[in-house]
Amino acid sequence: MRRPRAMVLDEVWRGLDGVDALSGPQGAPLRRTVKLILDPLVIRPVQHPLCAGSVLDADGVTLLTALVLARSDALRACASWFTVLKQARRALRITEGNAQDLYFQRCFELATLHGEPGADARERAVAVLREVHEGTGGRTTTALKNLVTDPDRLAELTSLIESAWRGRPLANFGARELAAALTELLDASTLAREGDPADAGPLLDELIENRVGTHRGIALWRAHPVHGADDLGLTVHECPPSPAVGATASTATLALPFDRTIYERVFTVLQGSIDRTDLPDLPTLVSTEVARSCSPWGLLDESLRVTAAAGSELALGLSPLGAVSVAADLVATDLSGARGEWSAVPGQDGPEARVPAGAAHRDSSGQRADVAGSAEPGFGSRAHAVVNARWRREAYVLQARRYSVHLGAAVGGPLAAVAAELRTPWQPYLRRLWVRLHGRDVRELAVFDPVELWDLLDGVARSVMLDHRARVKQALTVGTVDIEEARAS
Repeated sequence: MRRPRAMVLDEVWRGLDGVDALSGPQGAPLRRTVKLILDPLVIRPVQHPLCAGSVLDADGVTLLTALVLARSDALRACASWFTVLKQARRALRITEGNAQDLYFQRCFELATLHGEPGADARERAVAVLREVHEGTGGRTTTALKNLVTDPDRLAELTSLIESAWRGRPLANFGARELAAALTELLDASTLAREGDPADAGPLLDELIENRVGTHRGIALWRAHPVHGADDLGLTVHECPPSPAVGATASTATLALPFDRTIYERVFTVLQGSIDRTDLPDLPTLVSTEVARSCSPWGLLDESLRVTAAAGSELALGLSPLGAVSVAADLVATDLSGARGEWSAVPGQDGPEARVPAGAAHRDSSGQRADVAGSAEPGFGSRAHAVVNARWRREAYVLQARRYSVHLGAAVGGPLAAVAAELRTPWQPYLRRLWVRLHGRDVRELAVFDPVELWDLLDGVARSVMLDHRARVKQALTVGTVDIEEARAS
C-alpha cells in the first residue's frame, strides 16, 4: 500500500522517546528537524531513492522506518545536546541567529561523536557556541542594528543616501534598451555552453564596454506601461523609491529587491554567508551598500548589470504554461467590462482561441504577442526555447495548466499561487536572479565568461522550478489540494 512520506515519518517519530526538543507541540518532528537532521543525516534520500518520493510504496515505508529507528539513540542524544546548547546560549546571553538553524546539525555531530551529554557537556557546548558565534569577526545582525540605529551614524547614512540618490545618472532609455543585442548574447552563451565559444566572448565584452546593463538599469528608474521595474516584480511602486536606512528585517517578510532598506540588504548578506570573515567590516559593508542601492539595478559591477539585463530579456520570454496562459488570464480577469469585442488568437482553436480585443497573450512558443499576432523580438530565441522546453516538462506545470483553466483564480491554496506565478514567471525569476547578483556584487565576483553567465541564468530558472516543485509537493502531501478536482475536464 502506498502512503504519504510525511505521514510515515510522523508515525515513526512519535514512536521515539526523548526527542521532545526536536519536536513540535503536537509531537511531530519540527520542519527544521526534517530539513537539517532527518533528511540529510539520517534518511539521505539520494542514497535511498525508495525514501525520496512524497508517496512511498511498501518497501519505501519499511526502509524509512528502519533508517530512523536505527539512529534513534543518536536522535535522543541530539535532542539532549540541543537542550544543553540552549542553556549555555542563555547563560552567555547570545541572541544572534536562530538556535535550530545554527545548532541542530552541530548537536547531531556531538551526539554521533560523544553520545549522550556527559560531565563535560557544558564545556563542549560553550566551545561549540564560541566557534559558531566568534567566527563572524563582529559581523552580526545585532552589531548591524546597533550601527544603523546610532543617532550620529543614522544621520550620516541618511545624508549619504540623499546625496547618492540625487546624483543618479538619469536618461530617457527605453524599457527594453538593446533587446536584440541581449538576446544575441543569450543565444551565443547557450552555444558556448555546448562548446562553441566563437562569438560569445567578444559579444559579452562589447556589451560590458558599452554599458548596456547600466542603460537598462537606468530605464528601470522611470515609469513604463510594460517591462518597468514594477512589471518585472522588483518593486511595488511605479518608480523605485529612494532607499531608507531601516532597522528591522525578517526573511519571511522581506520587501521586493528595489524596495529594501539598507538594513535589509546587509541583513540578507550576513544571513546568507557561511563565513562572514571574507566580507568587509560592517561600516564599510553598510556605506558601500548605500552607493550600491542608488546605482542602476542596485548593483555596482557592470558585468553583473549586463547579466541582470540579459536575465530580464530571458525572463520576459519565459512561458511555462504556453498557450494555456491565455485561457488562465481570462479566468483570472473580471471580463464584465470587455463583453463587447473579442478577437481571435492566431493559430488556436476552441475555447482558448478568443480574447478581449486589444489584449496581449503569449503563444505556444513563449512569445508575447498582441491579437494581431505580432511578436516582440527575441522571445522565440534559442535560449528561451531551452528553458521553456524544460519547464513545460515539469509534472507540476501540467497540473497547474489544468488547475488554471478549469478552476481559475476563484480557488485559493498553494497550487493556485504556483499557477499564478507560472502566468508571470519573469517576476519570481528576476527576484531570485537579483538576490544572486547582489550577493556576487558584495563579494566582488564579476561575470566575464559567457558560459558562467549562462550557467547563472539557467541555474536561477532551475531554482525557481525546484521551488515550485517543492511547494506543490508539500501541498499534495498535506492534502491541501483536491487532486481530483484539479484534474477535472
